[in-house]
Amino acid sequence: MEGSNRILIYGRIGQKPELRYTAKREAVCSFSVAENIPDSEAPKWHKVVVWGREAELCQAQLDKGLPIFVRGRNVDCEFKTKEGNLKKYTELRADRVGISIA
Repeated sequence: MEGSNRILIYGRIGQKPELRYTAKREAVCSFSVAENIPDSEAPKWHKVVVWGREAELCQAQLDKGLPIFVRGRNVDCEFKTKEGNLKKYTELRADRVGISIA
C-alpha cells in the first residue's frame, strides 16, 4: 500500500453495509462512515469499500450507527452516465475494519 495515500479514520457507520458479488464471485461490501472533524460543524463522509472475506464479515457484523475505524487508501474513481457526462468520486478501499469498544 502506498504510504502517501494511506489513511485511518474513526467514525460511525451511516447505513447498513451492502454486500454484492462480482461476476467472478468475489465479495464486495460498501458503506459510508461519518467522521467527526474537530472545529467542524458537519461530519466528513467517506464511501468505504471492502473486498473478499472481510467484506462478508462486514455485512454480517456491522450496522448503522456503530462506531468503527477503517484503514485503507483513497482511490479516485470515475464513470460516464447514460447522458455521457463524466462523474468522479473518491472511495476508501479498506484493508482493515475494526469495531470500537469505547
